Amino acid sequence: MEEKAAEFLNGIKNENLRKHMVAVAAIMKKLASMLGEDEEIWYYAGLLHDIDYEQVDMKEHGLKSAEMLQGMLPENALHAIMAHNEMTGVEAKTKFDYALIASDAISGLIVASALVMPDKKLKNVTVKTLKNKFKDKSFARRIDRNKIMYCEKFGLNMDEFFEVALEAMKSVANQLGL
Repeated sequence: MEEKAAEFLNGIKNENLRKHMVAVAAIMKKLASMLGEDEEIWYYAGLLHDIDYEQVDMKEHGLKSAEMLQGMLPENALHAIMAHNEMTGVEAKTKFDYALIASDAISGLIVASALVMPDKKLKNVTVKTLKNKFKDKSFARRIDRNKIMYCEKFGLNMDEFFEVALEAMKSVANQLGL
């Protein structure tokens, strides 16, 4: 799986998209550990959820990724990948689905928060920073705060989710260039 995942990642032209996928994977792995789920499966779902992003229009995004990953990831992971984009019409139903959607959204808020720090580093972002940026609707306007709040659907409150996601992304800060 590792070799195939690396091949998919190397096929992504946009460096920021690759970094986003790494960030989501780190968050998903940490969540799986906390929630007693399969860390490897959750990690790869996070890492590979956007492999089709540069290839298809938004209505197909997630569907094509799941098709490309058929036989490599279990059905629950493929469903989460399809459900992470509501434009596919695939409804989120499980904590796995909601975790991927929330992780996808929170990663953007965390990156945006780091980029406004004087040194543009994750090490200076705190849960308090995230809470303030979350409340400021003019900050990172395109990030859907409602999707971040899906954390409640898999058993974490906002503060807990912010802490877990931030810690996970700090663990891959070098890969993210932050």
